Amino acid sequence: MAQSRNQARQHRHHRVRGKVIGTPERPRLNVFRSLENIYAQIIDDSKGHTLVSASTVDHAVTDQATGKKGVERAKLVGQVLAERAKAAGIKQVVFDRGGYKYQGQIKALADASRENGLEF
Repeated sequence: MAQSRNQARQHRHHRVRGKVIGTPERPRLNVFRSLENIYAQIIDDSKGHTLVSASTVDHAVTDQATGKKGVERAKLVGQVLAERAKAAGIKQVVFDRGGYKYQGQIKALADASRENGLEF
C-alpha cells in the first residue's frame, strides 16, 4: 500500500530522530510546517522540555507576518526564535528539519536563525 506524503515525512522524521538528539549543551531545533503556519522550537531531549519556541501563531510574529507569504513568514519565525534563544543563553543547536526537504520555508527559517546568531 502506498504511503501518503505525510506518512512518508513522518517515517523520515522518525528515522532522523534516532540520530539527532538534543543535549543541554546543544539542544535540538525542531521545525514543523502545516499548510498555513510554521512552528519552531528548541528542545532539550534529556529532560523533554521545550526551552524556546516561535511560530506564525505567536502574537509577536502575527503582527509582522500579515500580508506576507510562506518564505517571508518563515524568515520572521527564524529571527524571533534566534532572538529568544539568545535571551535564554542558547548559542548552538542541532537542526532537525522534521523530515521536510531542506528548501523553501525550512531553508529560510534556518538561514534567518543563523544570521541572527544561532550556530548549527
